[in-house]
Amino acid sequence: MYTSDPIPRPAGPPASSTPLGDFLARGGPGVQERYAVLPRSLIEAMPLPWQHAMVQIMAEFQQTYGHLSWPEYRVTPSRRERLVNLDEDQLAEVGCLVEIDADGEVVYRERNGKRIDDPESTEVLVSCLDPIPTEQVTADQDTPPRGFPAPPIQQRTNWS
Repeated sequence: MYTSDPIPRPAGPPASSTPLGDFLARGGPGVQERYAVLPRSLIEAMPLPWQHAMVQIMAEFQQTYGHLSWPEYRVTPSRRERLVNLDEDQLAEVGCLVEIDADGEVVYRERNGKRIDDPESTEVLVSCLDPIPTEQVTADQDTPPRGFPAPPIQQRTNWS
């Protein structure tokens, strides 16, 4: 009637109790230490079943955490650059300045005047143009927003 054999354990490592945290810890596009950013143009272009799943997850998320005092977030496309590769406007954007001291040496400083010891290896985030296409940008391209190439246009030729 009942077997005395133990239930076989699935092969592989045990399931994580923090699967999303584990996944985000690996990094990847749009993932930083404190935030995960999903470009709206991409998530709205996902296949319909994915969009339905995303709506369900986001609705539950907002229902659970909607009572918190949410700030309005400003997301700026950025890229990492070495401090020594920035122009004056970019230096000002990241809160740094460059000057030449009395000895003729180039010195980088933070906004508060503190000297930056190793500007050659110091990386900062500087704003850049957004490389993620929007619906407006893709409207004039041959590739529809969902990523499927448009069928090639057959040109007629006369071989006579």
